[in-house]
Amino acid sequence: MLTVLSRVFRAPELRGKLLFTLGVLALFRLGQLMPAPGVDVVAVRQCVGDAGGGLFDMVQMLSGGAMLQLSVFALGVMPYITASIVMQLLAVVIPRLDALRKEGQNGQAKITQYTRYATVGLAVLNAGTIVALARTGQLLPGCPRPLLRDDGLLAVSVIVLTMVAGACAVMWLGELITERGVGNGMSLLIFTQVVAVFPAYMSKIFVLSPVSFVVMLVAGLFLVAAVVFVEQAQRRVPVRYAKRLVGQRTYGGQNTYIPLKVNQAGIVPVIFTSSLLYLPTLAAPLLGPEARTWVELNLTAGTHPLYMSVYVLLIAAFAYFYVSITFNPAEVADGIRKYGGFVPGIRPGPATAGYLGYVLSRLTAAGAVYLAVLALLPLLAFAILRDPGTQQNFPFGGTSILIMVGVGLDTVKQIESQLQQRNYEGFLKR
Repeated sequence: MLTVLSRVFRAPELRGKLLFTLGVLALFRLGQLMPAPGVDVVAVRQCVGDAGGGLFDMVQMLSGGAMLQLSVFALGVMPYITASIVMQLLAVVIPRLDALRKEGQNGQAKITQYTRYATVGLAVLNAGTIVALARTGQLLPGCPRPLLRDDGLLAVSVIVLTMVAGACAVMWLGELITERGVGNGMSLLIFTQVVAVFPAYMSKIFVLSPVSFVVMLVAGLFLVAAVVFVEQAQRRVPVRYAKRLVGQRTYGGQNTYIPLKVNQAGIVPVIFTSSLLYLPTLAAPLLGPEARTWVELNLTAGTHPLYMSVYVLLIAAFAYFYVSITFNPAEVADGIRKYGGFVPGIRPGPATAGYLGYVLSRLTAAGAVYLAVLALLPLLAFAILRDPGTQQNFPFGGTSILIMVGVGLDTVKQIESQLQQRNYEGFLKR
């Protein structure tokens, strides 16, 4: 890692891209710390500090501590990520979107434009919900002071418009990083959100219990190493291409493989599950005190068996569902057959598609178990540590580790590929 960074700073073009990326990330973090107009900053900080545990910590982790603080960039990248996933799902059921996806660059540009429109709509919905909860005092229950200085319609509308504009600005910053910087912009913004809250969590744990801090740090390092190992693991399905004579040239004849990752779905199942489990918490205050009490007891406390069961089942279901819509064995098998390729021992066409589906199904089962274990690790840590303060500030959740490791590996790979393009020496060396 350090070797790659030193080589990056020796290349002027890559150095400029890296500095540009760091500048945009710093601007993004500044927007997350800047409160929206009309928000009582003192009351928000006091109530956020008193609240904790369950989904509050998850929301703080995924938003970089910005959503519950009602900042300008409170929504972060979640509206855009949700819109992108929804567009991928709709491409399966809407023929028009599927045709645009297959048109290449022009079709992808139109899908990107539709995703932007969907992002604005989701941002309006999310911002309106958050501000409405803050206005009624249900965003941070038990807060003795109102979070908004003025709960009038005009003041609330200004806060909502500010958050929606912030979500659009975040979307623009992510696209800037992708075009002019290093790595995938949206992934790096998510990475920044997660990493930003780690120092605060770790410092609280150190103050509460230095022994727990050391144990958690060592366990976290081993967990990161294990996640890196699994994320890099893949099943390589061999593919051979027959030789073809086109004119006076011979094509094909080489051996290659199809890399199928163990965790083919990535972090999407965890994000989907976290979002769905937060919906009952948002809707419970609207259903009455009894429903709110039941949700707080069963779907907010992470140690409840019902919460754990629903969490694991949803992760497994979303893992299979997302893999089924992002990898089509029939299309892959047809593409192999068109170019004269075949899997050794498997007939081309439907037999190859069936074999790829069989392998992918077994890998997805292992990947779903892997994601479920990561999701349950914080709950096991709670039982081992037996310290309420440490449990409340436990940072090594499955979501955060997957985001950090996945984005870090992808960014390093992109940097290394750009370095290889610029350091290619050819056949003749001086």
